[in-house]
Amino acid sequence: MRKVLGGFLAFLLVLTLFVQAAYPVYATEAAENYEVIDLDTSRTLFSLTEARTVEVHADFGETIDLSAVEFQFGGKSLSEWKKWTKGTSYTGDPFIKVIEEPHYVDGSTTIKATLEFGLLYDRDNLSNRTIRTQYQQFIGDYELALVDHASQKKATQTVELNVYDQFHFYDELKPTIDAVFEEAKGKNDRYLEYQSLGKSAEGRDLHFVILARDKAAVDKYLNETLPTALENPDDLLEKIEAGKMGDYQVPVWINNIHPDEVEGMDAQVELFKKFSLENEVTFNTIVENQEQPVTLNVDEVLDDVIFLYMFTSNPDGRVANTRANANGFDLNRDNHYQTQIETQEVTQEIAKWTPLSFLDMHGYVSGFLIEPTTPPHNPNFEYDLLYGNMIEQAYAMGDAGISNSAFDSYEIPALDYGEGWDDMTPAYTAMYAMLHGSLGHTIETPALSQNGFNAMYGTGLGATLYVTENKDKLYKNQLEIFKRGINGEDDRAVDEYFVNAAGDSIGRSRGENESFFPEYYVIPVDEKQQKNAVEATKMVQYLLRNGVEVEQTTKAVKVNGTTYPKGTYIVPMNQAKRGLANAMLYKGDDVSDWSAMYDPIVVNFPDLRGFDINEVRVKNAFDKLTNEVKNATLPSGKVTGKAPKQILSNTNNDTVKLVNELLRDGKAVEKAIETKGKVHAGDYIVNTKDLGQYKDYYYEATSAGTTQNIKTEKLTLPKVAVTGSAQLKFSLQELGFEVVDSSANADVIVSDNGAFDANSLVGKSYVGIGIYALNAVKNSGVLPGYEFDYTSPGHEGLLKTNVNEHILTSGYEADELLYTTNGAWISSVPSEAQVLATVSNSEDFYVAGWWPGHEAVKGQTLAFTQNLADSNITLFANDLAFRAHTQSSYRLLANSIFASVGTEVAKKGKGSVKNKGNKQNNKVVPSFLEKGRDRE
Repeated sequence: MRKVLGGFLAFLLVLTLFVQAAYPVYATEAAENYEVIDLDTSRTLFSLTEARTVEVHADFGETIDLSAVEFQFGGKSLSEWKKWTKGTSYTGDPFIKVIEEPHYVDGSTTIKATLEFGLLYDRDNLSNRTIRTQYQQFIGDYELALVDHASQKKATQTVELNVYDQFHFYDELKPTIDAVFEEAKGKNDRYLEYQSLGKSAEGRDLHFVILARDKAAVDKYLNETLPTALENPDDLLEKIEAGKMGDYQVPVWINNIHPDEVEGMDAQVELFKKFSLENEVTFNTIVENQEQPVTLNVDEVLDDVIFLYMFTSNPDGRVANTRANANGFDLNRDNHYQTQIETQEVTQEIAKWTPLSFLDMHGYVSGFLIEPTTPPHNPNFEYDLLYGNMIEQAYAMGDAGISNSAFDSYEIPALDYGEGWDDMTPAYTAMYAMLHGSLGHTIETPALSQNGFNAMYGTGLGATLYVTENKDKLYKNQLEIFKRGINGEDDRAVDEYFVNAAGDSIGRSRGENESFFPEYYVIPVDEKQQKNAVEATKMVQYLLRNGVEVEQTTKAVKVNGTTYPKGTYIVPMNQAKRGLANAMLYKGDDVSDWSAMYDPIVVNFPDLRGFDINEVRVKNAFDKLTNEVKNATLPSGKVTGKAPKQILSNTNNDTVKLVNELLRDGKAVEKAIETKGKVHAGDYIVNTKDLGQYKDYYYEATSAGTTQNIKTEKLTLPKVAVTGSAQLKFSLQELGFEVVDSSANADVIVSDNGAFDANSLVGKSYVGIGIYALNAVKNSGVLPGYEFDYTSPGHEGLLKTNVNEHILTSGYEADELLYTTNGAWISSVPSEAQVLATVSNSEDFYVAGWWPGHEAVKGQTLAFTQNLADSNITLFANDLAFRAHTQSSYRLLANSIFASVGTEVAKKGKGSVKNKGNKQNNKVVPSFLEKGRDRE
C-alpha cells in the first residue's frame, strides 16, 4: 500500500504538521476497542482532481440504530474533512458527503450507503502554486469506516486518495520499474534495460530505462547506425533513397525535468508500461478531421523505435515537490551551462543517443501548448530541416492529446504566438536536444489533474504514431543536418527562419564572412596564449562529454601569423555536431529589437568562464597535423624553485579555492596590497612547504625568497552570510568560502536581493549584486550621492567594459567583457567612492543579449566600492554569479570578500554605520514574478 510522503523540504514542515493535525492519515482511535468487520466498496481509489462516488456495503450481523452510525475517513468524522479555502486554511464545507444515507437491503442486516468524494480544493486543476505545495500531503492510504459506537463495531476498508490515478512518488518509481521488468519476462521477449545515469545532488538515482525490440537493435544503433550517421551520413542517405536501408530503429526520448510538473513523470511510466507489456495500444486521435481510434501494434512499433525514458532528471525535486534541484537550480535553465550534476549526467546521455524525437513533458500554462516556438530562433539550429517536421509532430501530439482528454484545443507557439516563447537559448532540454538534430518539443499541460495526465499520455502516443509513420523522412532530415556539418555547409535555406522583430528575414549573422561557422575553434593551453588553462581544459571536457569532436596538435602549427604549440586543442567545425559546439563558443547575438524574450540567451563559454579562444577561418589549416582527443586531463599547479615562499597569481577560481582550503587548514596566507616587481596587488603569498601538500588545484606560482619589502595583509578564512538566491550561495560554496547562516556571525554579507540593514554592518562589509541590492542600498540612504537607473529587470547584455586598477579588480585586464541580467546601471557615485568598472563608450560596447534600450548604459558605472566609518559597501550592477555560469566574474566576488578580512576598516568593530534618514528612492523596482510560461 502507498505510504504518505515524508520527504518535504524543511520550509514545508510546519505546513505538514498543521495539515496532518487536521487530517491525520491513519486512524487515531484504538482499533482494539472495536470489533472490525469488512466494508465492501464499489471502488477503493479516489482522486483530488475528479469527484467520485462510492457505494458501500456492510453486514454487522444484527440490526443496529442507523441514525447513530458514523462514517469516518482516516479516523475522523467526514464533517471534519473540510475544503481548502485559501493559503493553508481548510475551513470550507466538507468535501466528503453522504449522498445516500445508510439503509438496510431487502430486510437483511446488510447496510448500504453511497458517499461522494468531492474536490478537496474545490477545483479539478491543482496547478495553482499555493495548492501545489500542499496537495501531496493528502496522498496516501486511509481507513474508510462505518462505525457503530453502541455495539463497538466498525466496518472498514483501506482506500487510496491520489491526485490522479497514476501518480507516483519518487520512492515508488524504481519498484514500479522493477515490477514491469518482472512481468515482461513472462509475457514477451522485448529488451528492457535499466540504468542509473548517476546520482543527484542529494545522492538519489537518475532512473533511466531503454525499451527496444531486442538487444541487437540497441547494439546496432549505437555501434553501427549512429557512428555512420555522424561520420558518413551520405552512406545512410543513399541507402534510404534506394530502399536498401533494411532493418533499423531510431530513438524516441521522453523526458521530465521539472518534477513538480508531475504528469511528466507519470505519463512516461504509463507509456513504459503499455509498450513493455501490451501487444497492442489503442488510443483516439484525429484522422481526416474526425476523432477515431488508432491501434499501435507494439512489436511493429519496436521495429522502428527504441524508447528512452528519463522519468525525472531531478529526483530530489520529485521528493521535495519543488521545481528546483537540491542546490536551488532550475535544471531546465542549466542544460547548456551544465553546472549541476544532474544536467551533466543527462545531457551526456542525450549526446550518446542523439535521439530523433525528444519530448520534454511540462506544465502548467493556460493553454495546452506543444512546441515548436516563436522567433527569435538560435542560429545554430538547421531550422529549415527541423521546422516542418516539428510542426507535423506537434499536430500529431496535439490531436492525440485532446482526443484522449477533455481538452478541446491545443496551441503551437510557432503558429499561434507572435513572440515570447522562443528557442533562442539552448537552456531548455528540448532546445538542447535540437542541437543534436532532434525534433525537440516542450509540451505544457494546462492542468494538474487526471485530465492533464490523460492529455500528456496522449501526446506520447501521438508522437510515437508520427515517428513510426514517417521514420525514413524524419531520419533523412536528421542525416542532412549531420551532412551539412561534416561538409561545412552554411545553407542559406535556413535564413528565412531567422527573422527580426519586424518579421524580416535577416538570416544568420555572418558579417563579412562567407560562413556563419568558422573552420576551427582553437583553444590554447600554453600559458603564453591562454589566460586560464584550467577553464580552457574544462571546456574541452565539456565538448567531449556533449558529443563534439576535439583534436590536439601533434606539432607547432602557424596560422595567420600565430604559432600554436604542440598540444593546442582544436575544434574542427566540419563535424556533425558543429551547431552544438558553436552554440556554446560563439559570441552570441543581439536580439534587443524584440519586445519579449523568455530567458537569457548569452551562452559564450569563453567570455563567461574566462578563457582564451581563437576563430580560424582558413580551410584545412590543421589538416593531418592533429590527433583525436578522447579525454582531457585538467592541469595542476606546480611549485617553482625552492624558495620559502610562493606567489600565486590571482588569475583563476582554482587559486581562490586553494586559498580557502589553506586558510581552513590553518595555513598562513598573505595578500599583496601593492604591485612591486613580480608581485601584483591581489596576488596570494603562501609558504612553499604548505603548497606542496595540495595536488588537486591549478595555480600559477612564482617563487619568492622574501616578501618583506612588499605591503601585504594576512588573511583569515572569511565567514560569509548570503542573502538572496540559492545560486549565489552555491557559487560561494564552490569557491570554498565558509558560508554561515546568520549575518551577525559574518565578516561579510553578500546579497543579490533586497535585504539590507545598514545598522547591522558594523565591522563588516556588504557586497550587493544586481538591481534589488542596488535598490535596497539606495533606499537606506546610507550612501549620499549614489543613484542607479534601469530599463527593466531581466534585460541582459554582454558588455565591453573598462576595469579600473584596484585591489578588488585584481587579476582582471583593463578591458573586459562583463555580463548582466539586471538591466541596471549606476548613474551617480558617492564623492568618496572608488569606481571599479564602467561600460565602454565605444559604439560597439554592446556585444550580445536582449536589452531593449541598452543604449542608456553606454559609458555608465557598473561597480564601485565605498569605505564608511566602520564598514565597507561594494555594489555591482552586473552579475557575478548568475546561475553559476559567470565564473569569469567570480574573482570580483572573491576579491571583495577577502578585502573584508584584510583591512583595518573591517577590524575596527566599533561605532556605527550612519543611516541617512532612510531616504527612499522614487523609482519602484518590480519584483521578478514568474511568467505565465513555466517552460515549466
